Amino acid sequence: MGRILFCLFFLMGGAFAVNLPGAPSSEWVYCGSDGRLVYKTDGRGDRIPDFSNVGYRGGGVAIPDVAVRAVVEPGPGDAGAEIQAAIDQVSKLAPDASGFRGAVLLKKGRYRIEGSLSIRTGGVVLRGEGQKEDGTVLVATGARQRSLIIVGDKEMRRATDEDDNDSVSSPGQGLKRTIVDDYVPVGAHRFHLDNVDGLKVGDEIVVRRPSPAVWIHDIGMDRIPPADHAVVQWKPGSKDLFFTRVITAIDGQAITVQAPIVNALDKKYGGGEVTRPMRDDSIREVGLENLRGESEYKDATDENHGWVLIDLINLRDGWVRQVTSVHFGYSCVYVHRQARAVTIDTCACLDPVSKITGGRRYSFALDGQLSLVQHCYSRNGRHDFVMHALAAGPNVFFDCLAEESHADSGPHHRWSVGVLYDNIRIVASTGRKSSGIGLNIRNRGNLGTGHGWSGANQVAWNCVAPEMIVEQPPTAQNWAIGCTAKSHSGDGYWESAGRPVQPQSLYLSQLRERLGAAAPAQP
Repeated sequence: MGRILFCLFFLMGGAFAVNLPGAPSSEWVYCGSDGRLVYKTDGRGDRIPDFSNVGYRGGGVAIPDVAVRAVVEPGPGDAGAEIQAAIDQVSKLAPDASGFRGAVLLKKGRYRIEGSLSIRTGGVVLRGEGQKEDGTVLVATGARQRSLIIVGDKEMRRATDEDDNDSVSSPGQGLKRTIVDDYVPVGAHRFHLDNVDGLKVGDEIVVRRPSPAVWIHDIGMDRIPPADHAVVQWKPGSKDLFFTRVITAIDGQAITVQAPIVNALDKKYGGGEVTRPMRDDSIREVGLENLRGESEYKDATDENHGWVLIDLINLRDGWVRQVTSVHFGYSCVYVHRQARAVTIDTCACLDPVSKITGGRRYSFALDGQLSLVQHCYSRNGRHDFVMHALAAGPNVFFDCLAEESHADSGPHHRWSVGVLYDNIRIVASTGRKSSGIGLNIRNRGNLGTGHGWSGANQVAWNCVAPEMIVEQPPTAQNWAIGCTAKSHSGDGYWESAGRPVQPQSLYLSQLRERLGAAAPAQP
């Protein structure tokens, strides 16, 4: 544990400087003479997006200290029912002006839990007294694969990343407006509609980017090469993207949204449309903090035991901080597609127990949008900092370290968009070659059931890994800037390979520019 604490301490202070003295500036994003960031665009106006809106309450907002309303002490036997009763008790309290009902405090000690704990109401915090061995330890007992803590409606939880992940039908309802621009570039906050009637500043909207047959053909995903296993070609309408945004300005037929669009909306490929969200089923203002989870197991390849420590299903505006998972087979924290605006801070995923093969050891896995993973550590994972299919972005992994990795980090399959990997370090597993281990943004072809183009409009910034593959998909782009790897390849935008650039952290620079004096000293 001492090594882990050292790594976390290093990470928490490692990337807070805005600039690296003597380092070159990036041509794609650099500090102008007026002190503001300047962005280079390509021939169509695409640029590196502003990633600063990710995380709890839209980024740069301090996580609150919520008052304790119930206390649980450790004791003999299974503690699941007692902890669940305390959660349910606090869930029935009236929320305060900030939307919080209160925290359930689990005192130091070990709590054996045979089932799962569920938080289904907003405004509830589950808090322990430390993430080390002598803190609050939740032990997943029994020979059953499950999530130990579930936040949200478990019926909304979708399948793991090994399925085909076709898009759900449009989540919009009622109002429907067509985007009339011929091309809305990557990074844009503003676009024009055929009609703005019924819309106002402050409205939440869904921007749909369709996936017609012509686009799938042009990126080659209707002819993924065959393999010795089933390969599913991408189907029209199966890879639509849905960006949840808030209107910040309306000027004639033009609207401006708070976070950028991170996949181009091209009229050639169906353009885009704006709808209202369906009824909001998300729960808000939920936190999990200062906890440790351990999963009991029989042997090194046992898979009938605790699988995910924390499942965030339809959480909006929430956090997980100072949480450690030990021996869980899949992940420490899994953020599902319906979740957004979540911060994962100073967490560790240690020594998963499972077979070392597909569908296991995804240490910190994101499927939603507008979420931030920062200052996190993984050991003995496979895909440590990973995106699942069709994650609409933006999302950020910032200042994280993976040691003894068995596979690569990065987007895993099927066109996740708008991700920043900022100051990420990947170290290969002890005693094995580093081939295939690193940070990759590429076409995965017929891997899985046809992973294909795993990610688009993604940025690796001042990262270090044994291997990096960054490729540029048709209709999109990917960047590797200031990154160091023993081997690197791909036709993406490479800049300053082997030499870090300034600003040292793109995410922090963007956050501080957006918030100015209100930016936190340490996010």
